[in-house]
Amino acid sequence: MKIEETFIKDLVVVEPTIFGDERGYFFEAYSKTKFTDLGINIEFVQDNQSFSKKGTLRGLHYQNPPFAQTKLVRVLEGEIIDVAVDLRKESPTYGKAFSVLLTAENKKQLLVPQGFAHGFSVISETASVLYKCDQFYNKASEGGIKFDDPSLNIDWGMDLKDAIVSEKDQILPFIDSCNSLF
Repeated sequence: MKIEETFIKDLVVVEPTIFGDERGYFFEAYSKTKFTDLGINIEFVQDNQSFSKKGTLRGLHYQNPPFAQTKLVRVLEGEIIDVAVDLRKESPTYGKAFSVLLTAENKKQLLVPQGFAHGFSVISETASVLYKCDQFYNKASEGGIKFDDPSLNIDWGMDLKDAIVSEKDQILPFIDSCNSLF
């Protein structure tokens, strides 16, 4: 297992070691020991899974402290463009977005630390996404940023006029008006 640093501090792509043969493949998607050896000490408490059809755009969501969540995101089936936005006001990359292609085939994962908004778009016919969280969901702590905030300049891999977006996500504020406490 190895990690690939991004231009945003603490936001990393995790690439597992794949063992394949004529039967198929095997890999460890998460190992507390291996993550600790890589300097990642996180206690995950919940797994979430979603299924979405092509054109679905979910996000950008976060939870404020004390219920802020670190997420380890991976794709079980299909392909997504996974996006994280740095909301840490003291960070030199505050307001910057990072995106990565996560697929069932490449088996990469994105580790999204607390202090980030997160979302994804589905670019395959369907996608099943699994993400581990280090904090339980708390409705009163949830917040979000509008997916088409022009200051973020996110390429979601689709024409946004065709995106399937929840009513809740369509009315989120831009980053300069969000209620982030990071």
